[in-house]
Amino acid sequence: AGLSAALASAQLGRRTTILAGGVPGGQLVSINRIEGVPGFPDGVAGYDLCPMTQEQADKAGAEFSMGIAQSLAAAEGSWRVTSSEGEFLARAVIIASGTERAHLGVPGEERLAGKGVSHCASCDAPLLRNQVAVVAGGGDSGMQEALTLIEHVARVVLVERSESLNGQPGFIEQVNASDRIEKRFGSVVAEVLGESAVTHVRVRHVASGEQADVPAAAVFACLGLVPNTRWLGGLVALDATGRIRVDAALRTSAQGVCAAGNVREASAHRAAGAMGDGATAARA
Repeated sequence: AGLSAALASAQLGRRTTILAGGVPGGQLVSINRIEGVPGFPDGVAGYDLCPMTQEQADKAGAEFSMGIAQSLAAAEGSWRVTSSEGEFLARAVIIASGTERAHLGVPGEERLAGKGVSHCASCDAPLLRNQVAVVAGGGDSGMQEALTLIEHVARVVLVERSESLNGQPGFIEQVNASDRIEKRFGSVVAEVLGESAVTHVRVRHVASGEQADVPAAAVFACLGLVPNTRWLGGLVALDATGRIRVDAALRTSAQGVCAAGNVREASAHRAAGAMGDGATAARA
């Protein structure tokens, strides 16, 4: 959303700066195959799509800062954006700060972060060759992670609280077709075990309370997305989920501030939708 907004804004002849937050492209960079993007019938890797979009925005004249946006405040008819690399003044601001994955919130998760607790299957799957991995969550992101992992690991144990997979039919079909993806419905991850690295994942059946330790070298949390709006300090109106309220033109409650992508309410949570959001917000 942010890269597409920068591209569209620069093409409209506006001086445009994008605060890329370290890695232009956000969470899409870590997705092995993005479906539904026109022009890519077989899908496209995020680590290919995002640099291509960045290059387009750069050629259109957008300026890049790797800074992370930290606060937004009104400043005499303009907006002041404070970032880790300094302050920027702008007549208009497009918020495309996206989301981050919800954490498991269980013992062992924080202690073993980076030591088997992961949020990026495309990054870590090659390191887990012929081992077992646990995926917590049976939605689109969980199924995508499982399908990426199964190209490298011996087996994936997919743990889902409900009694069925929840997501796109295409992903469900692929997951069900694999005899190396074991599904444990009605269950949650209760604890991550191991001294210096993950060795087991404790899984609890919600209804019965019974627990079982699954031998595994890694666990991937795919329990939903939390919008990155805390840095706004209540400047714009949010919905009950913490996402930014917008009108049909993606304008927020603050004049001159728009929002695009997963950070806004009612987002489609699809790459193609985020691209459209970026163009719409730039024009608004």
